[in-house]
Amino acid sequence: MKTILYSSILLILTFFTGTHAQAQHHTKHNYVVLTKKVPQLQPILITAEKLKEEDGANFGNFEVIICGKEIGDVTDPSKIREFISKAEKLGVQLVACGFSLNKFKVDKKAVPKKMKVVENGILYNFQLQKKGYKSLSL
Repeated sequence: MKTILYSSILLILTFFTGTHAQAQHHTKHNYVVLTKKVPQLQPILITAEKLKEEDGANFGNFEVIICGKEIGDVTDPSKIREFISKAEKLGVQLVACGFSLNKFKVDKKAVPKKMKVVENGILYNFQLQKKGYKSLSL
């Protein structure tokens, strides 16, 4: 009787341990980067590309939030067009901080349509971190 009981416990533990390990293995890796300068998108997007290669099927979402006094650069096609194109190819979401747009009097209508605008970029960053996103601020 003891043998059956111990065998049953061992079988159950093996099943749950194996299931837990599989669940961890298939977890998506999500990333968020907060930056103040559009030119920093170059190394950020290179990083996203490398992480996408490394993570393979486990690569999840990658978002880049642009905040600060240079937010107006997102409305200059010569400064942002190439980055939007590369981000789109990589599946990276570019995000403009609405608080910065308002503070520095940048017309939200001038923000490229392919960019997401959030009310407060810093708050949005924290909200993504609470969802498990790995975060970096530059």
